[in-house]
Amino acid sequence: MRPPGRPGAAQARAARVKAAQPQVPAPPMWLRLLPLAYVAGVLALEPLTPVDWPVSFLLTGLPLVAAFAYGPAGVAVIAVFAVVFEGVLAGTPCCAGRMVVGYLWDRHYVANYVCTGLVGILGAILAVHRMRRERTLATVRSVAETAQRVLLRPVPRRLGQVFVETLYLSAAAEARIGGDLYEAVPTAYGVRLLIGDVRGKGLLAVETAATILGAFREAAHDEPDLAGVACRVERSMSRHAAQVPGSELAERFVTAVFAEIPEQEPVVRIVNCGHPPPLLVHEGRVTELHATDPSPPINLGVLIGDGYHVDVEPFRPGDQLLLYTDGVTETRDCEGVFYPLAERVAPWAELPPRALLDRLHEDLLVHSGGHLDDDIAALAAYRLPGERRS
Repeated sequence: MRPPGRPGAAQARAARVKAAQPQVPAPPMWLRLLPLAYVAGVLALEPLTPVDWPVSFLLTGLPLVAAFAYGPAGVAVIAVFAVVFEGVLAGTPCCAGRMVVGYLWDRHYVANYVCTGLVGILGAILAVHRMRRERTLATVRSVAETAQRVLLRPVPRRLGQVFVETLYLSAAAEARIGGDLYEAVPTAYGVRLLIGDVRGKGLLAVETAATILGAFREAAHDEPDLAGVACRVERSMSRHAAQVPGSELAERFVTAVFAEIPEQEPVVRIVNCGHPPPLLVHEGRVTELHATDPSPPINLGVLIGDGYHVDVEPFRPGDQLLLYTDGVTETRDCEGVFYPLAERVAPWAELPPRALLDRLHEDLLVHSGGHLDDDIAALAAYRLPGERRS
């Protein structure tokens, strides 16, 4: 005989299963009140129409209006209400009997009631279909969010003497995952940073981003030189492109910036592979760190003759480095003007990384009128003041 389980164990398991299932968001309140507003509109229209032109037939569409926010049972109840209310508006008594049926038939109201009932059935079917689609969308979004957490895992805020914060914005609310990427890894050679932007969208861009991030996370610990990290990522990307049939992935490339902040030196080393230049915030001044010898994007390494070039820039305690994707600088306002990042960041030079990125987020929404056309990723690295370790 099976020993009884702990009291409430089944309920706990059921609660865990329910919590693991993707939650379908409830319809907005205005959509739930739409059937009531529809009935109010019909009632407001009734006294304005001629006596021989009743507007009760407008209630035939009420079940379809309800199908946008309610389930099949709710639609069925509202359909019954619509039939009864049609009779009330038509001046029929609310009782049963042969006389009433004859009166309704003589007045040709039966056709209205039958139509309302049929529309109610169609509305219930539509509600079932809508709810299934919403559950499917919730499942897809849940999978996308899980993939996003695996692909762009949370970056530790404190990495030695470097404080790091990140920002990721999707152009569409339904698309929680895209081709923009970032990473920060503490290594024996210092804190190594990556930000990149995959050409294109969709699942292929996500697969490419996963390849780049996986290669960087391994190479960052193994390669003593930052140029070697970029070369290793390039080789991984080339192998991945060669394994995929067709030329579509071979034509894909990734613009990227690799950065290294050594713990013992007040500098930052940068390899720029066709990416927008990082911003250096030093004593209230903002400087664009343009590459002296730019390298081509990742997966176009065959264009390099003598390897990747490393630029070395001062990066003292209290300085801040801002890495970003082109979704930031290519954000347009209503007149088509690009977002002037360096100009906007200058007044915020004294803000800490989190506050800086939050302010950037708000300003981008204001500049674009709340409509972002591209995914956006940004990473802010702040070198903490204090004595360097010996």
